[in-house]
Amino acid sequence: MNKELIINVTSSEISIALIEDKQLVELNTEKCKTGFAVGDIYLGKVRKIMPGLNAAFVNIGHEKDAFIHYLDLGSQFVSLHKLVNNLVNRKNIRFEALKLDPPIGKTGKIASQISGGQPILVQIAKEAISTKGPRLTSDISLAGRHVVLIPFANKISVSQKIRSNEEKKRLRKIVEEVLPKNYGVIIRTAAIGKSEEDIRHDIETLVGRWNMALERVRTQAAPSLLLGEMSRTTTIIRDLLNGSFSSIVVDDASVYEEVKEYIRTIAPEKEKIVKLYKGNVPIFDNYDISKQIKSLFAKYVSLRRGAYLIIEHTEALHVIDVNSGNRAKVDDDQERTAMDVNLASAEEIARQLRLRDMGGIIVIDFIDLHKSENRQALYEKMKELMASDRAKHTVLPLSKFGLMQITRQRVRPETAPEVKETCPTCHGTGTIMPSVLLDQQIENKIAYFASDKGVKHIKVKVSPFVAAYLTRGLISVRMRWMMKYHCVVKIVSDQSTGLVETKFYGKDGQELV
Repeated sequence: MNKELIINVTSSEISIALIEDKQLVELNTEKCKTGFAVGDIYLGKVRKIMPGLNAAFVNIGHEKDAFIHYLDLGSQFVSLHKLVNNLVNRKNIRFEALKLDPPIGKTGKIASQISGGQPILVQIAKEAISTKGPRLTSDISLAGRHVVLIPFANKISVSQKIRSNEEKKRLRKIVEEVLPKNYGVIIRTAAIGKSEEDIRHDIETLVGRWNMALERVRTQAAPSLLLGEMSRTTTIIRDLLNGSFSSIVVDDASVYEEVKEYIRTIAPEKEKIVKLYKGNVPIFDNYDISKQIKSLFAKYVSLRRGAYLIIEHTEALHVIDVNSGNRAKVDDDQERTAMDVNLASAEEIARQLRLRDMGGIIVIDFIDLHKSENRQALYEKMKELMASDRAKHTVLPLSKFGLMQITRQRVRPETAPEVKETCPTCHGTGTIMPSVLLDQQIENKIAYFASDKGVKHIKVKVSPFVAAYLTRGLISVRMRWMMKYHCVVKIVSDQSTGLVETKFYGKDGQELV
């Protein structure tokens, strides 16, 4: 399978599209400077104990207090709490020299472990979703390329996806030789075949990050960020990068350098697959991603031969309805038709769950199947299709009502780009200017920027239809404007731009107003 990572950078966000065999399967959007990402480690302050919930609310600087349950404190919370108190009081403590306290039980009360106003070391387990604040844990872990480091654990675990007993023994032996005291490790699947040097470097890097976080506990007051997770871009590359990647394409020079430096660190042999996109067409348009986003994130998702899905979202769950469309009118064998549509729908639904990052409870209303062997085959096919999903999930067999239930881990808000557009002609007012005057309006703007503002390079972003009109012919409209106003005019076709919408940019990429 051929995989490509396409990264689009704007002033407000970074969009990362994972393409498998030219099909969009994952879309991640990272807002710039929003903070509070999964994996971030904070020094928080306990705001309120909730005995009825056996939980507490913690101030980490978010607009809503974060939530931590007793079971999320971790078995070594007593040791962590003592360490934090010593560091807050500016005492010099070597983590490796700590004597760990006995683990706490799973049936205790949170009020016996923490109290209001005290500092607490926490890690974000789930981002703020809808009306809820972030979900926290004090069972800290730091993810690397080959291992996950767990302070206070003193245990080495191996990914279940590593099947070879010889490889498990080899990796355990390497980790045992380099792992300091009071640390545990989970060996990731990516460690298969890696050298001792690679794994040692990974562990040493993560230990250094943990020590950096502890040092900041001594110098910073709660609430404060101690250790930020890597950017979403490098996190996705860390988790996904493997031999099947053919290219990583970025349209921003600084992010390109960041990605290239990270690849050089974790996999030097793959540095050449990182490419800087310099085309005039927006990168998502060039790789046909914009069109896929518009079609795949809509309420109605079309399948082959007339079938389609209807996807609805509520606060508690997601509902997917499978419809045969005009297939039922064509085929005589209803059971075969239903099975064909259901199998095609299952394939698209598995992709939609990854693409939209839908989490929580998903209920799928498949077309009714009367034969038990067909219902079982559909269940097995859905499990097979979901096997490549990195999020934890459970698929249940079809109920007697023909409904399939899936639970899928939710750690971030659902990905939901806006696929509806304000009317490009009237902008929601119901009245429009004469369309024949559009080129005159654009020319007036160019005259203003070139003559009055002295701008010598003007980039005009318009819809593909308008771009075709402005650039057609040997002496095009664009060429006449350049000769008339003595400036460089570049016409950029953008599929996301409204039919008569125009935007003007200078040579440095800043929008002209």
